[in-house]
Amino acid sequence: MISFNLRCGKDHVFEAWFKDGKSFDRQARQGKVACPACGDSKIEKAPMAPNIASGVSRQPAGDPAKQAAAFRAMLTKLRTEVEKNCDYVGDSFAEEARKIHYKEAEQRNIYGEATDQEAQALQEEGVDFAQIPWPTRTDN
Repeated sequence: MISFNLRCGKDHVFEAWFKDGKSFDRQARQGKVACPACGDSKIEKAPMAPNIASGVSRQPAGDPAKQAAAFRAMLTKLRTEVEKNCDYVGDSFAEEARKIHYKEAEQRNIYGEATDQEAQALQEEGVDFAQIPWPTRTDN
């Protein structure tokens, strides 16, 4: 896995993980990478500083509880955007993802659930997808 700092056409900078550099290039070319802030799919790599191991353990900056809360807020925002912009397919995710990949169904953004075995099989088949740690809803 590799992490890239990315920038959309509206200068929003965000981080995303990919299997490798070629995966980013392919997904960006196909318009599958979108800015989480505005949805823009005109994405390019942004400058990033390399992480050089110094042999010295670094402590996380700031309060871990605040960092966890900020991370949860980001995931909640991501969940809202996914739900707004994608079709929910439930536990048929793997089947629908394959149909879309093999052009047996219309190209569209989907989300749902898959077992670890289904996710592994999709990965082995070269089906592009991402697993997101889904926060539980607290607004019920």
